[in-house]
Amino acid sequence: LQNVRIDPSSISFQMWKDIPVPFYLSVHFFEVLNPKQVLQGAKPVLNQRGPYVYREYRYKTNITFHDNDTVSYLEYRNLFFQPDLSNGTEDEYVVVPNILMLGAAVMMEKLPNILKILLSGALAGLKQEAFMNRTVGEIMWGYEDPLVDTINKLVPGLIPFKGKFGLFVDFNNSNSGLFTVNTGMKNISQVHMVDSWNGLKKVNYWRSSQCNMINGTAGEMWPPFMSPTSLEFYSPDACRSMTLVYEQSGKFKGVPTYRFVAPKTLFANGTDYPPNEGFCPCMQSGIQNVSTCRLNAPMFISHPHFYNADPSLVNAVEGLHPSKDQHGLFLDVHPVISWSLPVQMTGIPMNCSIKLQLNLYIKQVSGIIQTGKIKPVVLPLLWFAESGSIEGSVLKQFYNNLVLLPSVLDYVQYILLGLGVPLIISAAVLMAMSK
Repeated sequence: LQNVRIDPSSISFQMWKDIPVPFYLSVHFFEVLNPKQVLQGAKPVLNQRGPYVYREYRYKTNITFHDNDTVSYLEYRNLFFQPDLSNGTEDEYVVVPNILMLGAAVMMEKLPNILKILLSGALAGLKQEAFMNRTVGEIMWGYEDPLVDTINKLVPGLIPFKGKFGLFVDFNNSNSGLFTVNTGMKNISQVHMVDSWNGLKKVNYWRSSQCNMINGTAGEMWPPFMSPTSLEFYSPDACRSMTLVYEQSGKFKGVPTYRFVAPKTLFANGTDYPPNEGFCPCMQSGIQNVSTCRLNAPMFISHPHFYNADPSLVNAVEGLHPSKDQHGLFLDVHPVISWSLPVQMTGIPMNCSIKLQLNLYIKQVSGIIQTGKIKPVVLPLLWFAESGSIEGSVLKQFYNNLVLLPSVLDYVQYILLGLGVPLIISAAVLMAMSK
């Protein structure tokens, strides 16, 4: 118990501070093969490109312990491209939606026509089109776009950034917010549980108090001895808490594990799953509207290839092939399995792959000629997986402590029990004879 607490004197503290497990970010882009036809109302035809793989290094800074049994910290992520693990380079060109233009068009749909006409004229002057051909590196890490300055002039406050625009600009060399979690020094059942995020006990993105709650851990470890039915964590990337459910037991390189997966209700709409009504306005089940935490842009998250989503989303485009093996997220956590104890969890993840897809809602917007005759569709942009597993010397240490040692102790327990029974019988016989 002492070694799983967040305490500088514990064995696990350095591991918690500088995570030794190698993490990788794998990104797949959806290239639009028929952009001109889409502008005329045709169904988008997509081709998956990648993966483009990045080694991810995580480390914690600003670690501050508080008197109320909590600790605050910032966790930073640094990403480095891995050519040998990738299917392509960052210099490759990909045809994708002009996210800024199409997103701004939908955002301005209800504004006065005069503003839309001005935007349309500005787009024409800047030679902006609905689809763009840019490199993978530009789409991920940013590119200069005069449209940013134009939008800021026409509609101040519509987009709260300047300069470069890229989907992963805020992902590299950045932190995921200030987490304050329980140390478990007084109550081990609360170790790693989130107390607040950025000073908030709950967020204000959603329409119900339940959906706004910050529940679970920060997604790195969980308290030991908890019920193995579900795991909960708060994801700043998804702007919400997420619950995974137990699926099956298994083994990871000799270490027993419990696998947790996303329930089919995770991104269900409020009609199919009433508790999710707070995440609405909703569309089909299987996608979640994250516009309220993404600058009000018409963005949606989902499982890759719309896995576990309404079939209409898959049928609205060509080129998607949802599959549980390739697109389902999972988390393998170590349980303690002992003859003398009930099944309990140490809360240590052994292997994981968290996958999400980013989608853009596009449509024809009257007054903005660049949107052509685009039919309303939730268009996949990319999907990514953050994966990691314990290996090397760390795996050996875990195997010795979590598998080998408990097995030896179990055998010793039964050996002692076996020796104890004859001794008890002999003592009883001797006591009877003495009488």
